[in-house]
Amino acid sequence: KSTREMASELISLYAARELTKGHAFSSDTPWQAELEDSFPYEETPDQRETIEKVKSDMEQIKPMDRLICGDVGYGKTEIAVRAAFKAVMENKQVVVLVPTTVLAQQHYKTFSDRLSPYPVSVDIISRLRSSSEQKSILDKLRTGQIDICIGTHRVIQQDVNFKNLGLVIIDEEQRFGVAHKEKLKKFRSEVEVLTLTATPIPRTLNLALAGIRDMSIIESAPEYRTPIKTFVAEFNEQLIREAILREIDRKGQVFFVHNRVQSIDQIATNIKNIVPECSVMIAHGQMPPNELETAMLKFASGEVDVLICTTIIESGIDIPNANSIIINRADSFGLSQLYQLRGRVGRSNKRAYAYLLTPPRTITPISERRLKTILSANELGIGFKLAMKDLEIRGAGSILGTEQSGHMKSVGYDLYNRLLSDAVETLRSQNIKSNGDSAKTQQKSKLNNQANIKLQLPSNIPNSYIEHLQIRMNIYKRIETCTNIEQVETIKSEMRDRFGPVPIQLENLLYVKKLKIYCEKLSINSITQSENKITLFFTYDLQTAKIPIRNLLGENFYIGNKQITFSGSTVNTNLLNLIGKTLGQLLKLIHNIEIQIQ
Repeated sequence: KSTREMASELISLYAARELTKGHAFSSDTPWQAELEDSFPYEETPDQRETIEKVKSDMEQIKPMDRLICGDVGYGKTEIAVRAAFKAVMENKQVVVLVPTTVLAQQHYKTFSDRLSPYPVSVDIISRLRSSSEQKSILDKLRTGQIDICIGTHRVIQQDVNFKNLGLVIIDEEQRFGVAHKEKLKKFRSEVEVLTLTATPIPRTLNLALAGIRDMSIIESAPEYRTPIKTFVAEFNEQLIREAILREIDRKGQVFFVHNRVQSIDQIATNIKNIVPECSVMIAHGQMPPNELETAMLKFASGEVDVLICTTIIESGIDIPNANSIIINRADSFGLSQLYQLRGRVGRSNKRAYAYLLTPPRTITPISERRLKTILSANELGIGFKLAMKDLEIRGAGSILGTEQSGHMKSVGYDLYNRLLSDAVETLRSQNIKSNGDSAKTQQKSKLNNQANIKLQLPSNIPNSYIEHLQIRMNIYKRIETCTNIEQVETIKSEMRDRFGPVPIQLENLLYVKKLKIYCEKLSINSITQSENKITLFFTYDLQTAKIPIRNLLGENFYIGNKQITFSGSTVNTNLLNLIGKTLGQLLKLIHNIEIQIQ
């Protein structure tokens, strides 16, 4: 029932986006090229590729919905700046939505600095602005006087209206509440949406992996970046003193994260007693706006040695001189939060240190697992893999709804995905029957580029076969990007050499990938299994090729106008191998017959 309800909402949201005609942006202007050339750093290969994909998405008639997953400091903001500039060049307005006032202020500075040579109006709306300033900004948004508006959830409230909104950029979507996400859903079917994140929450990641959203991963590290040295230890005053003094000695600064506002003053007093020679300031979200702004500005300018703060610094704060972070009660944070917090340091060419402090007593098994994961994640560009680990630890949750863990926990990730896939397909076919509209039918059949293969086969890489998560994820990625049968066979022989005999689940996974390659070349829509029958559905009429196909296959097959059905007493390895072999023969045959493949 849960998957049917979700599939219904998913279909309507996705179909609306597929069928909506958005604004197709023109090719780059000379100013666009000039802006990109003025970037003071060398773009990484992944960054360049992502920028091209974003611009290509914007130039399509279908509204963009792309998720960019890249580690902290890997250049996601620059991609956002370029996309925003491209939108503004065609008189469209842009909203940059961020989770905290501190990050809004930082983005405002970045966008203003990068776009200052051009006639682009950039403004910011957050609680740091007075009511009269907010009113003025709302008027300017309504009349189109502001091109780019940066702000917290304030920019998606009811009283905010735009003259000509064209692009919504969402930074760290996982930090927004359910009510805000409902409003963002509406944007998705109307305008271009670009989402930036360092560690996407499992729900967001699951959507991207399911092909419902487009995803780009920025894995290549900027030049001179070094991994952050991470330690896990029990709370210890001597360790805290040594860590702070070591950073101060090399003219750096320290974040001390304590996520309890009630006791943050007490912690600040303790730190002053432990390290009396250092200057200390407090920053948290419940402070008056002007005090918070003063604290952050003083720390950013290097006037303060240690900033005692809550997770208000979690998203995107960029202070290159702060290269040590101490996180108190690290066992109480989620994996994504720990990763984000640790990412506040190590943004320069200096070696950075992160100290994760736990209470001097036993911690829960899940907390221990998280800390072990973050401790082992000590290489650059690990954010995407961490999100995959998070997906393993707590499931993907309700894809569209309010729940983070959802029904997935009770049935497991693979089964839940299969149930959801079945529900989506059922609803889609019902929609096609009720519409009877061939144009819409073709549109719906193209929602996925790859054929829909539904065989009752366990197809995955067992954890017991390859224990290391990163290696496992790399192999999944390699299998997914194979474009011919030879590449699949190469991976299979490599697996046998590296890890021993290939288990049946991995054999199945490679087999399904081969089928997808054949399906793409033969324009096969789907392959479905029903008891002891397997049917191939083609996108074109086989009428003109029936006789050659029958000569090739023999009499034990049913050949319809657009389908071929294989049957046996049971669906076993022999039948599956026969189908794989037949597809290879069919490919040669059909290419020699004049059939128009649509």
